[in-house]
Order: sequence, then C-alpha cells, then structure tokens
Amino acid sequence: MHPITAKIQLSPNVTRLDVEARRIAEIRQPGQFVIVRRGNGAERIPLTIADADPARGTITLVIQAVGKSTRELVALEPGEAILDISGPLGHPTEMIAAGRAVCVGGGVGTAVVHPIAQGLHQRGVEVISIIGGRSREWVIFEEELRRLGQVVVCTDDGSYGRPGFVTDATRDVLEAGGVDIVYAVGPVPMMRAVADLTRPYGVRTIVSLNPVMVDGTGMCGGCRVDIGGHTKFACVDGPEFDGHLVDFDLLAERLGTYREFEQQAKTACDAGSCRVGLVRPAPTPAPQP
Repeated sequence: MHPITAKIQLSPNVTRLDVEARRIAEIRQPGQFVIVRRGNGAERIPLTIADADPARGTITLVIQAVGKSTRELVALEPGEAILDISGPLGHPTEMIAAGRAVCVGGGVGTAVVHPIAQGLHQRGVEVISIIGGRSREWVIFEEELRRLGQVVVCTDDGSYGRPGFVTDATRDVLEAGGVDIVYAVGPVPMMRAVADLTRPYGVRTIVSLNPVMVDGTGMCGGCRVDIGGHTKFACVDGPEFDGHLVDFDLLAERLGTYREFEQQAKTACDAGSCRVGLVRPAPTPAPQP
C-alpha cells in the first residue's frame, strides 16, 4: 500500500497527490512513469512522476480527472492509500549536456515537462519553459518552473500572461535563435503543432506520448506507436520520441479506441453505481419459489 501524504488541487480538474513510494523516489529519472492501481479490480493507469523527494520517500503524481478511474484516484484523501504503484518505467529523458532548451507544456503536460526542466537545470542547461492553459485557473506548475529558468505563460483567453497558444511563444523563441532542443508535452494536437513548427528550423524536438497502456512491459501491445515507419511500444521504447518521426494521426486514432467504453464507465459512476475503483455488481436476483 502507498499512503497519500498530501493533496493539492492545481486546476479545476487536475490534482496533485504526494504518495509514499520510497524505492521509486530514490531511483526515478526525468521522463519515467509509474502504473498505479487504486484497488483490487481497478484499472491500471500510467502516470508520469512529476517530482520526487528521496529524503521523505515520496513521489508526486499529477492526475487529470477525466474518467471513472482518474476521478476515483483524485477522490483519495491524505491517509488513504493506493494499492499498487509499479515503476519507475520507461526510458529516462535524453538530456543535452549544455546549451539552451525550450520546454513546452500544455495543460496537464506542464507537470510532465517539470522533471525534464529539473534535470536540464541540474546539468547547467539554460531552460526556457513555455506553458499554457485555457485561462489563468488552468495554468499549473508555474512557480516550480520559475525556480529553474525563464517562464512564458500563455492563456487561450488572455486572462493571464500572453494571449494565444504556446506555439506562438515558441515561434518567437525559435526566431531569436540559439535553441538546441525542444521538449513538448501536452494534447496530441499541441505536440504535433510544435513538431511541425520546429521542423523548418532543424531543431530536435522530443515529445512524450500517451497511448493506451496496460502492463507497462510491452507485452500487451496496447501502446503501439509508429515512429518513422517503425512500430514502437511507448512503455518500453519511450514514452519519449523524436516528434518529427511520430505518426500523430495513428496516435490520435488509437487514443479513441476505448472512448465509448470509457464514457459508459463514467456515466455509470455519475449514476452512483461504482465505488472505490470497482463497478458495483448488480444485485443477485432472489431465488424463485
């Protein structure tokens, strides 16, 4: 069991949980993730390790509540526990040793670029973080990223920071020159747009992919992605890949594979027919005389 030690609401549907996982906290590296299981019979969910505190033996998970399982996870309170946390999984982020890096985060993806920015900063790399949200209340991890370098905040409605998309701010930084690498994490359309933007500049661009994932060992095949015409498994070959080689159309299509079932589960929960990671079974009919 992995007790929750702290809980913070970061935005209307994004929650930060600090969880006891000492061995993972001691060895995790930027870019790696864990697979969590709320309880017996619950769905296995991949989550990036957004931060870690080896001294306290805790890791930070940032969860966007969009479906049944994620809503049950964020309903946990300090003192309650997650049954299983497996990890760290995946390849660590490919870090440059010197130079200038741009970390682009959209929505909850900002939590994913945070450990990347941390690792770069520790190496002495100049970090510029460009983060965005629909409006001010959706912007997360700004304070943490400001400790690591310059931060440009963008909001769709202009309520905070720079009006517009993160791609607009990224273009300005690229035009100024001197960028050695770009890391982009967020919704598929955003990562695709950043990769398309950086291609003419010849700037290497790393994206973190989020396909359907079950076991985290490459055996289920659910996380198949196409990278430069070759099939890769995001859980063991990634989750980070060269954004200029990713088939984003296929990724978007595969992400919608179970959308109907996810909506059915969410609807059942809204109707009150699920509890703590398990769908409540239908009552057994009484035996007929």
